[in-house]
Formats: sequence, structure tokens, C-alpha cells
Amino acid sequence: MAHHIRVGTKEDIDVLVDIIQDSFLDVAERFGLTPQNSPTHPSNCRPEWLLREFNRGVVFYILENDGQPVGCAALEKINDEVCYMERLAVLPRERRKGFGEALVMHVLTNARLLHVHRVQVGIIAEHQELYDWYEKLGFEEVSKRQFPQLIFQVTFMAYYFN
Repeated sequence: MAHHIRVGTKEDIDVLVDIIQDSFLDVAERFGLTPQNSPTHPSNCRPEWLLREFNRGVVFYILENDGQPVGCAALEKINDEVCYMERLAVLPRERRKGFGEALVMHVLTNARLLHVHRVQVGIIAEHQELYDWYEKLGFEEVSKRQFPQLIFQVTFMAYYFN
């Protein structure tokens, strides 16, 4: 595998939007998410969303395979204890090649350098195969929560550093 992970910049916003939208489209279709009922779902990602995230200090990573961007993930330090991993996305045609796991491991490595105790991620509670995948990578369920602006329940999972 000739892949490379690099830090994304504001100049990459359009590339990131394309990866995120394309990667989350099948999830939106599977769970019946639309711009009307789930306007903040990543399948509806907009450049201004990512610009706000960059301006808040969120770090984006882009995975390139043979020089082409095929996946991304974001890391946000919340406080001295916790980072959030967000926007983990791999283009559908590039899945099942280890790119998602490579991105997660890259995020975890960078979070460890920030000396936090855990990295959290939120997923659609009904998305069992994603839950199982994160569990295989060492994440544990922390809680479930219903948000008024979402039509689905969110499961929060965390990876704890020893």
C-alpha cells in the first residue's frame, strides 16, 4: 500500500468536503438521513463548517493513496483529558483496504502526543458494524445520548491510553 497521511490545511477544504460528503452518503441513505431531518450530518458537509473547525483548532489529516486523497479524519483537543476524533471518512471505493484503521491509528498517535487520557468518537447508535469495528480497534462504549436536533441516538465510544 503506497499511502501517506498528511496534515490538511485550509487550502484542502474543498477536497475534505468532497471526501466527507461522498463517504457519508451511504450512511445517510441507509439510515434515512436527509438535509431536512439531519442538516448537521456529515453527508451535508459544507466548506463553512470545516473553516469554522479549522479556526477552532481542529486538526485534519488526509490519507492519500498513490497521490490521491481517499480518506480523512479530524482531531480536536477538548481539554487536558480528552480529544475527539471526528469526520473519519474513507471513500466507498477505497474501503476495506485498511485506510480507516490507518487514519484511526494516526489520530491516536497524535492524541497521545497531546498527553490526553482518552479519545472519544460519536457514532449512530444503530450502526452495529461500525460499533463492532471501533470495538475491534480498542474503543469502549461510554454512553448513549439523544440530541434534539438529531433523528438518531448517538453512541459515544472512547479509546483509553494506559
